[in-house]
Amino acid sequence: MAEPAGKRLKSGLPLCTAHRSSAGSRARHNLQAAVEEALCGVSSLLWDGAYRLQALASVFERDDVALPRVASFFHQEALKQEEEAEAMLGYLAERGGNYCGRDIQKPGCEAVCAVLPALELLLLQLKEEAGVLVELNQLARTNGDPHTASVVKSRFLTPRVDRLKLLGDLVTSARRVGCTNDHTGGFGEYILNELQEELTG
Repeated sequence: MAEPAGKRLKSGLPLCTAHRSSAGSRARHNLQAAVEEALCGVSSLLWDGAYRLQALASVFERDDVALPRVASFFHQEALKQEEEAEAMLGYLAERGGNYCGRDIQKPGCEAVCAVLPALELLLLQLKEEAGVLVELNQLARTNGDPHTASVVKSRFLTPRVDRLKLLGDLVTSARRVGCTNDHTGGFGEYILNELQEELTG
């Protein structure tokens, strides 16, 4: 029995609900509509992540927190995220697909005021994005698009694994030096800011 035309399988992929497919475009390079829509949604997810990282960086630039190396680390992570989002948009355009941007929402990190919860939030974000990229890779394979699957794996998924390892190490170090979730571990945060080599990028 065939599946109804408008029905979608449940997935964690952030699909673009207002997507304008480029199915009629002559410049389209064998890009399936489902893959195009998923690439558009994942691009938006990456932009949202970059915006959240910039917001986290600004927390550590405030005069009541003042952890410059931590702020610099989050700025660098935001730049990496922006580069990934731009690379995905470039790939989408290269294949003849459309990107329909959506409104950027509040970053959802307004309550964060300490290093440990900021690192944990970034770790959670990277894990969620890695899961979404795995789904995108599988969707591309299912739709007979091995090129997209290969690009997603090599350009986006593999580098993210290294970032996840680095973040895991940073979270462990933050806990060891006494950073807390409620900004009472000030000395631990100072030690992390001064001594953690990974924060220099």
